[in-house]
Formats: sequence, structure tokens, C-alpha cells
Amino acid sequence: MTTTQNRTLLFQELGLMDYQPAFDYQQKLMNEIIDRKLSNRDRTDNIFEETPNYLLFVEHPHVYTLGKSGDEHNMLANAKKLEEIGASLVKTNRGGDITYHGYGQIVGYPVLDLDNFKSDIHLYMRNLEEVIIRVIAEYGLQGERSEGETGVWLDVGKPYARKICAMGVKTSKWVTMHGFALNVNTDLRYFEYIIACGIKDKGVTSLQRELERSFSPDETLEVKEKIKKYFCEVFEAQIC
Repeated sequence: MTTTQNRTLLFQELGLMDYQPAFDYQQKLMNEIIDRKLSNRDRTDNIFEETPNYLLFVEHPHVYTLGKSGDEHNMLANAKKLEEIGASLVKTNRGGDITYHGYGQIVGYPVLDLDNFKSDIHLYMRNLEEVIIRVIAEYGLQGERSEGETGVWLDVGKPYARKICAMGVKTSKWVTMHGFALNVNTDLRYFEYIIACGIKDKGVTSLQRELERSFSPDETLEVKEKIKKYFCEVFEAQIC
């Protein structure tokens, strides 16, 4: 079977969307890619049908998501408190522990066939981190990796180390879903109700807190454009 790598990203801005419909949409895209891959394997005419890749941006209303290996004890708020703060708790199938999604946060869901790039989940995660590291560098922030703790951090190794971008993914047959959540104007008080990512001794931050200013809608759009730019650079891809 003759194969080619398709490194075109189909970009979609989903806007404000509840977590569950966004999850369902990702799952639909993932299943379609997997079905095409399986169909390619069964072909006898030596013709390969390209698999698509997607980059989705979305903003969620207040929601806490617990990964498949997460510890429920890291959710510090009970059902009554969740109702008071207008948030929900959802169990999901990504890796990682518990995290928060909410207004003022850029959530990116790459639904990629890694066979179009490189079938290496460790490299994939490091590349996602590299995208965000390059983005925040444009704002004078030195993003870093923290060994054994996925995501992008500031001041690693110091008592005030803090995470600015959380990450968690799921793969099936080398197709990805879920992704990253970059705190821009995020209300960081919502992180007080969880042990974020199950890490007790480190904090959480945002572009707003680090730069001591809010980002306007136009400035948030600029951040998204930078993410798209560096995503293409790091993954050697192009967006259409």
C-alpha cells in the first residue's frame, strides 16, 4: 500500500461550547479518522486515502474535568459548592488528573492522525508544550517543562513554580483527541476548588496575572493566531 503524510490542518473555531458537545464532536472526528485508517488497511488496490487532521479552538463555561486515572479526592468542592459557583464536574477519557476549564481560557483540541506526523506520543506531548512555550515567549515569559509533570510552567524548580498551560490527551490507533488549555484571562479562583492536575505544591497562573493586564478580545485573537502559527512551525504543518 502506497502511503503519504497529510500535514494539512483543518482549523475550526467552535466558540463558546459546553464540554460534552465538544467532547462528542472530537470523538466523532476521531472515529471518522480511525474508520478511514482501517479502510485503508483493507484495500487491495494499493491506493491510499489520506486521513484528515483537525485543530479545534473552543472556550468552555466553568467545568472541572477528571481524567481516566484521576483521583476524585483532588476535587475539593462538594455538589453544593459546585452549584454555588456555577460549575460542573465531568469524568472524561483523557490522561492526567483533574483540571479546570472556563471563560478566558483558550482550549485547543488537535484531532490528528499521528501517522501523518510521527507515531510517538512522548514527542507529540513535547511538541504541544513547545508550541505554547514559543507563544508565551512573545509576551516575555520563559515557559519551561517540569519533569514528570506535563504542561507549560514558569519558574520550574523554585518555590513559586506555576503552570500556565495544562495538557492531557487520549490516543487510539495513533489518532489524538483532547489537548491543551492556556490561561489567558482565566479567573484563577476556580483553581482553588481543586488540586490542579493532582499536584499539591505548585500554583497556577495566566497571561493576565503574569503581565498584570487583561487581554481584550482582539488581543486574545492575537494569542490564538500565534498558537496557530507555532503549531504549524513545530508540527511542520499548514492550516486551511
